[in-house]
Amino acid sequence: MEYIANKENIAKRIAKFFKSGEVVNLGIGLPTLVGNYVPKDVTIVLQSENGMMGLGPAPAKGEENRDLTNAGSAPVTVQIGGCFFDSATSFGIIRGGHVDYTVLGVLEVDQEGNLANYKVPGKMVPGMGGAMDLTTGARVVIAATLHFEPSGASRMKRKCTLPLTAAREVNVVVTDLGLFEVMGDRFYLTECFEPYTPEWILEKTDADIVVKNDCRIVKID
Repeated sequence: MEYIANKENIAKRIAKFFKSGEVVNLGIGLPTLVGNYVPKDVTIVLQSENGMMGLGPAPAKGEENRDLTNAGSAPVTVQIGGCFFDSATSFGIIRGGHVDYTVLGVLEVDQEGNLANYKVPGKMVPGMGGAMDLTTGARVVIAATLHFEPSGASRMKRKCTLPLTAAREVNVVVTDLGLFEVMGDRFYLTECFEPYTPEWILEKTDADIVVKNDCRIVKID
């Protein structure tokens, strides 16, 4: 079976988790796509750790405001009723348990719920940002990642080999192959995204995966 990377399928599936009124933090990179697919009948409050609550959609080209950027320095808009505050208040919101979901990109994630997403040894990086606080402060931690590295190895591991951002904090992993819950030091395949099969996923992933009895084959649209 041919694998074709699909970031949009990851974002579309994650967007279905949320309910109106929930506070959501989207990490930089792939997770920012999630905001484009939140159902029209669901109103969530997007928080950015650099001091904003109530983020709106990305601005149209040419309409960016250089003074309005998210934690990844990408231009954003703010909804009516949105607000701004300092970093102390922002991290008070995160550490105080007021964020319902955080969606974070990963370099590696393992079956113990460990997350590595900020550093490759020998390469210059800006730092982990607010990820360490978000993984411990948010109610649910969702790891969002393409299933495979450019080398072809799976990003889902038995044990992370890169420096950890957080230990045993990931609740759910969504890749472009499926949705996995992390429980009891195992990945549990809950949804398999067409055209892939559970058997193919197990063969291609270097981790212990249990296929749940009620695992569904899902077409993402």
